[in-house]
Amino acid sequence: MEFDLDYAREVIEAEAEAISSITPIVDASFAKAAEMIYNCSGSCIVSGIGKAGIIGQKISATLASTGTPSHFLHPAEAVHGDLGRLRKNDIVIVLSFRGETDEVIRLINLVKQSEIKLIAITGDRDSTLSRHADVVLCMGKMSEVCPLGVAPSVSTTCMLAIGDALAFTVMKARNFSVEDYVRFHPGGSLGAELMTVEQSMMFKPGEKLPIAEVTDTIRELLGKTSDVKRHGAVMIVNKDGKLNGIVTDADLRRLITKEGHRAFELKAGDVMTTDCKKVRADALAAEATAIFHKYRIDELPVVDGDNRPVGVIDVQDIVTIKVVG
Repeated sequence: MEFDLDYAREVIEAEAEAISSITPIVDASFAKAAEMIYNCSGSCIVSGIGKAGIIGQKISATLASTGTPSHFLHPAEAVHGDLGRLRKNDIVIVLSFRGETDEVIRLINLVKQSEIKLIAITGDRDSTLSRHADVVLCMGKMSEVCPLGVAPSVSTTCMLAIGDALAFTVMKARNFSVEDYVRFHPGGSLGAELMTVEQSMMFKPGEKLPIAEVTDTIRELLGKTSDVKRHGAVMIVNKDGKLNGIVTDADLRRLITKEGHRAFELKAGDVMTTDCKKVRADALAAEATAIFHKYRIDELPVVDGDNRPVGVIDVQDIVTIKVVG
């Protein structure tokens, strides 16, 4: 079988050109739709049937993962009990290129009876869907690129682009952060890649840290950190509370082996590693991973913007959250 690869390229080019052609849809109506979603105190319900419905499911998932509560409602299932998912403070987004599908029209009537705001993403401004929508995002007439000119292709690609534009515009307005994204993606590889050191370190805000001062003896260092939870190193600070160095368990073993009981009277500042590696609390956990790999160390002090210790991250913490590549 010999495939028409030139035609395949034409499909991609046609869909790319169609997306570029609909940028004027970002106008006052688009801004109103974004505002409705941003101010929605309920959920953003996305609906559509057929291929448009599949695109709607993806748009709903994108909204939900970027700070806007959302779920998908199938128009046919709505009249068989799923209408109970809707509340007056929700917003409904309906995707339908022609805006005249029977199931969609039935859903429109039910939505309007419930006095719920409706956003339409369609290709016909004069359709039944458009006439009953509170906001219409109209792509205009366009030809599908399939060989028969009927299978949804260009239209659904454009719907997806419009949905993404809405979701990400609202996401940006919410100042949705990397930390927020990770909170919604705790089990995914993206979440792991975007997780910060602060989120993955063993110590949490308010917990006692393994810290001693440069003037403390090793005996005092051990006394100060004996009740601190699992750790393999003690961070050494100066009188201003800023990180000066680190003493690891391995350092202590070597010191006691060499000095015997005399080791307990030595000052922490005299035995610490002064040029120890460290990482900012707001750095990505992947940055800590790189340091662990490069320098073959097991513990890494975590500091704030003033170089004050706020935690410790252990190589095992990185393994646990599966950041290691």
